[in-house]
Amino acid sequence: MKNLFYFLLLASIYALLQPNKVFGQEDEVLPRYMTPTERALLAKYRDIPGWAQGNFNPPPRPVRAMAEWEELQALAITWRGYWNVLAEIVRASQKECRVLITCPDSTTLSTCRSYLNNRGINLQQNIDFLVTPSNSVWIRDYGPNTAYMGEVDSMCIIDWIYNRPRPLDDVLPAAVAQYLNVPIYNAAQAPDDLVNTGGNFMCDGQGTGFSSKLVLYENAPGNGFGVTPKNEAQIDRIMRDYMGVKQYIKMEVLPYDGIHHIDMHMKLLDEETLLVGEYPPGIADGPQIEANIQYVLSHFKTYLGTPFRVIRIPMPPHNGKYPHEGGHYRTYLNAVFVNKTVIVPFYEEKYDTMAKRIWQEALPGYNIVGIDCNHVIPAFGAIHCITKEIGVPDPLLILHQPLSYQKPLCVVNTPATTGYVIWASAHHRSGIDSFKVCYTTDLNGPWTCRPLQPYVLGDTLWTHQGLIPRQPAGTTVYYYLEATAKNGKRLARPMPAPRGYWKFCVKEESVSTRPEAVQVSLLPVYPNPASAITVVPLRADQPIFATVNLYNAVGQLVQTLFEGELPEGEKNLFIHADRLFAGTYWVSVQTPYQTLTQKLLVR
Repeated sequence: MKNLFYFLLLASIYALLQPNKVFGQEDEVLPRYMTPTERALLAKYRDIPGWAQGNFNPPPRPVRAMAEWEELQALAITWRGYWNVLAEIVRASQKECRVLITCPDSTTLSTCRSYLNNRGINLQQNIDFLVTPSNSVWIRDYGPNTAYMGEVDSMCIIDWIYNRPRPLDDVLPAAVAQYLNVPIYNAAQAPDDLVNTGGNFMCDGQGTGFSSKLVLYENAPGNGFGVTPKNEAQIDRIMRDYMGVKQYIKMEVLPYDGIHHIDMHMKLLDEETLLVGEYPPGIADGPQIEANIQYVLSHFKTYLGTPFRVIRIPMPPHNGKYPHEGGHYRTYLNAVFVNKTVIVPFYEEKYDTMAKRIWQEALPGYNIVGIDCNHVIPAFGAIHCITKEIGVPDPLLILHQPLSYQKPLCVVNTPATTGYVIWASAHHRSGIDSFKVCYTTDLNGPWTCRPLQPYVLGDTLWTHQGLIPRQPAGTTVYYYLEATAKNGKRLARPMPAPRGYWKFCVKEESVSTRPEAVQVSLLPVYPNPASAITVVPLRADQPIFATVNLYNAVGQLVQTLFEGELPEGEKNLFIHADRLFAGTYWVSVQTPYQTLTQKLLVR
């Protein structure tokens, strides 16, 4: 009771510092970044008992953090500003799952209901209200993280310390966990007191997580949050224990992204695919984004041990200006999966049309819904930032590597080909009753389904095998998977199947020839000028011995970047420019037939 008193006292003091609200009018919204007033509170607010709630230990069993494209029972939002955007999120989401609207008080609840009703939104269709205190609209950053103990068994909520001194936000996950009647595990007490933010974390549901290095800086010695200082290995251990993250990839922060949240410039579409924001060459955060992605591609693999796939999507300007010129940080990556729908921020039709096409091509069959976010994006946030997924209590997990990912060009028919092997796995706590692959060569025609049979192959994840029969060269094959659990639950992947599908093309085996002359290309080094991780991209027609050196302005060897056989195709080398003195350097590539050089400026 004493702790509750102190917490409510703190909340009351904090509330005095917040923007006022007039009944029936929209809140003046706290920005996604930290305000000067909040900076003054940073060192003190965690001294009051009650600022964090839950079980301050990791889950008792191995845990798996949910990927965003998995099945949702609800999408959570906090009704604190940007009502027009939130209302359209409700409209699009209530067709797919429940929408859990958290309101800070009964007055806000009444206002919210009236606003939605006046916008023609059916309050009786998949809408739940939860009255619980909050400070801000940015539920992505402080909201509940869904995870499962035993891979697909017991649902739980994972929480950590929100990287803003907003104590009411910090305890909202506990209120949601109580509402859902699921346990909550909170990394909020030493030695597990972790500062993190949801917009700077995404995962593949199979143990790989992504963040910017903000998570390192905010937990380092002198972090200002009052948490115990931690090195990278200690942070990785906490994320493994609480979130099941075994491979935690951290990228350089960006020069113009003021909050350093990765959800502003990248999005995981599945376990192997990254959708990445792209600026015109040399513009704004473009060079560092590209350097970060190339670093990821060269140093990390998917949970299957395969390279990540990358799809690019433009970052649109604001009034013709990009962030380095004072334009808003517009992005199409700050989107949210809601079962068979993806809600994407929109800005201007001339840019939105292309963005929608890219999303539709990347995720065939998904309903891509655009919502105008010009009002919210100046605060460094959009759709993803003001939503939070809540997974189902009994997930049916389907894992599969599409054939087109394994063979990006086409599947090749040989004289021995009888069909195309499909490996997949399905998991549910009640067990799997049936599993099948369905395929067609004509999206307007019928689909044929064949069973996937259980298959034991050592310790591999693939537990079922099936065969799509051989098709003529020139054919495009479309397919999806469908599993039925022993309790009767049924799920397809891609989730919108048969409207959604994977596809691959078929061609006949042919003999290729190589050119006799070996050519090596040194592509433009980036970012240039450089101050952090820098990429040296190379391309070779055939394998060839090469030496790649870095020299300073007077011709002294600084570092040998590579020496050995350069493989056929593209290869990236990396320079840690932050370890070099500022000045002019030269990258030199030498082969038996060529010498290539390029100037690099280090700031």
